[in-house]
Amino acid sequence: MTRKLWVIIMALGVVAAWIGIGYAAVSEQQIPESQQSESARQPAATTGTQAPEGQTGQQTGAQSGTEKSQQEKIQNAMSAAPLAIAKDATIMDYPAKEGDNPTVLRKGTNEWTCFPDYPGSPGNDPMCLDKTWMAWLEAYMTRTEPKLTAPGIGYMLQGGSDASNTDPFATKPSAGEQWLTSPPHIMVLLPGKLDPTVFSTDPNSGGPWIMWGGTPYEHIMVPVAGGQAGTGAGAGAPTGGPQTR
Repeated sequence: MTRKLWVIIMALGVVAAWIGIGYAAVSEQQIPESQQSESARQPAATTGTQAPEGQTGQQTGAQSGTEKSQQEKIQNAMSAAPLAIAKDATIMDYPAKEGDNPTVLRKGTNEWTCFPDYPGSPGNDPMCLDKTWMAWLEAYMTRTEPKLTAPGIGYMLQGGSDASNTDPFATKPSAGEQWLTSPPHIMVLLPGKLDPTVFSTDPNSGGPWIMWGGTPYEHIMVPVAGGQAGTGAGAGAPTGGPQTR
């Protein structure tokens, strides 16, 4: 079984290297209109009372700003994964306050969900998750144990940052430590326990490593194109939000 899992990870490493050749094509650039989904091309719906005469232009400007902000978030979220996945994914935004539900910015047609950059982090860390990862994320947010029955794949092709590689709920690094900055990567969930004698637990190993090993939230980080994690005071991790990177 261990050998089989290692073969899977090696195959994912090849895929990651292939993705790394072109991942910049989906990073922070304008997504061609012809490749956007119909919902992404449509302006956001607005509701409310009619503006008094003389204030119409002001209202229109405010609406345009809101629409632009939503479109920017959609494009940022899409930059987390290959366009073939991101263009038809559901795009969700983080809730305005803890305890609220995420906002759907765009309803998708495949089984992927993408989130834009988390506003609590100074870094750029959008992510796209499959349905297994979304179930994992719900368990993480409620601090319950995920019930994995199938592998899961998540993309963070812009990279990410975390307070800890060992503590899933750390909100800041331990004394004397710095934020862990991850390179562009794929995240892998596997049913069962991960073997630390097979997969490294060192983020600086230059290859796949286990994050949050020995906890219910452990997963494998697969760097894209040979990238590796690093530390730095300029990196940041969200506080109170999902830290799946």
